[in-house]
Amino acid sequence: MRVELTVTGKGQVTLKKAILDHLGVKPGDRLNIVLKPDGRVELKGGGPRRSLGSLYGALSREGVEPVSLEAMQAAIEDMATR
Repeated sequence: MRVELTVTGKGQVTLKKAILDHLGVKPGDRLNIVLKPDGRVELKGGGPRRSLGSLYGALSREGVEPVSLEAMQAAIEDMATR
């Protein structure tokens, strides 16, 4: 399939529904774009947008106790007064 897109004055393009369907992309999903050295562009569906809640525990490390917001604030204030 060959699809031609028009670039707007702002440098934007709108992907046609057929392209979005082919990629399996829905509103709110992400797209991954890879710029190839020969001037080509690779476009892939990046999957659904992740919720903020999905990040819970992403920075936890085994054997390291979590730090409370109060402790973080105290450390910030301590460093600010030095």
